[in-house]
Amino acid sequence: MAAQLRELRSRIKATKSIGKITKAMELIATSRITKARAKVAASRPYSDEITNVLSALASGASSLDHPLLTERPNPTRAAVLVVTSDKGQCGGYNSNVLRQTEELLALLREEGKEPQVYIVGNKGLSYYRFRGRPVVESWTGFSDQPGYVNAVAAGEALVESFLAETEGVDEIHVVYTEFVSMLTQRPIAKRVAPLEVEYTEEADQAPDGLQSTYEFEPSAETLLGALLPKYINTRIYAALLESAASELAARRTAMKAASDNANELVNTLTREANQARQAQITQEISEIVGGANALTAAGSDD
Repeated sequence: MAAQLRELRSRIKATKSIGKITKAMELIATSRITKARAKVAASRPYSDEITNVLSALASGASSLDHPLLTERPNPTRAAVLVVTSDKGQCGGYNSNVLRQTEELLALLREEGKEPQVYIVGNKGLSYYRFRGRPVVESWTGFSDQPGYVNAVAAGEALVESFLAETEGVDEIHVVYTEFVSMLTQRPIAKRVAPLEVEYTEEADQAPDGLQSTYEFEPSAETLLGALLPKYINTRIYAALLESAASELAARRTAMKAASDNANELVNTLTREANQARQAQITQEISEIVGGANALTAAGSDD
């Protein structure tokens, strides 16, 4: 009985310690998610405007023969940038994005394309290394707080491979997690090169509703060639920000569930410990009463 009580008290102490850790991680994720969501919201206007500028440049260009806009005949190699987290304790966040990646890789192979995997985050890197699968390049250490410089590093590597004359790739895909809400994060795969310029009526209309015309200096072709790599960097940066917000939201949800489970387990173990302690006290009282009765009976016999 005493051994059982000691074991229950030890489990209660350990569970409370784990609960403190998970609660602290929940609070940290909660404090960071607000900033992450603000960055996602702040990046969208820039992404929209650079898309409008590219659309205007494409409309003013005499020909769209830039490599980033041109579909390759018979593409054979495709780069896939996978955005995962550096740390765990975020529920199914990484498994969902890796599952989406595997589906994309299978589709590319069916189309006769050889995937070239690029990784952001330690979890994705560990996943492929454990399975002995090649990773062309990886970037780690910033998954929950990415900067534009991190997007540029990945973007330049991907564009360089895309523009390489030999042993390069013919397509660039990005697999990341889109932040929908605090409770919903959706893994998606998008192709970023060769990209399709979006032609919209809004991009061609001036604020007063009149048709807008532009004169470009230097030429539209020159500006288009300079902006397209920046556009890809912007798309990758947006994916990193979406993934960071999704990671923090998933971690907050997972840690809140873990903290609630720890509190519930502590309550259950405390009840069991109280029952064990009550049983021990009852047994001790019974032994004392039994001993007293035995002494009384012995005195009567004398």
